Amino acid sequence: MVLAPLLVFFACAAGGDPAAGDTGAGADSHDEACADVPTLDWDNFGHGFLVASCQGCHASTATERQGAPEAVVFDTVDDAWRQKEAILRSAAGDAPSMPPRGGVSDDDRTRLKWWLECGTPGA
Repeated sequence: MVLAPLLVFFACAAGGDPAAGDTGAGADSHDEACADVPTLDWDNFGHGFLVASCQGCHASTATERQGAPEAVVFDTVDDAWRQKEAILRSAAGDAPSMPPRGGVSDDDRTRLKWWLECGTPGA
């Protein structure tokens, strides 16, 4: 009977919510991975990156979308954050497929990953 309260205590002390199945380990590893990453946000990176690399096909006003789905638009910071996982997978993953003609440096792909993984949603 004493074991259950101790498990709850240690899980809470580690920063997790045992009721939600969170032990807090993910937050610690995220904090460590992002500790030395520069602060990137929509204003100092995201907007410029998306305009230069994505909005040719993924802007709501794009006249030739090259087959880009109508629902995949990156006009605003909120649009980008709603599509975070797809952006990370297709433009910053191990085998990026976007943009299809390339042209994005490895450094910019890394910054894109930092922005979306370490940044504040909506910023």
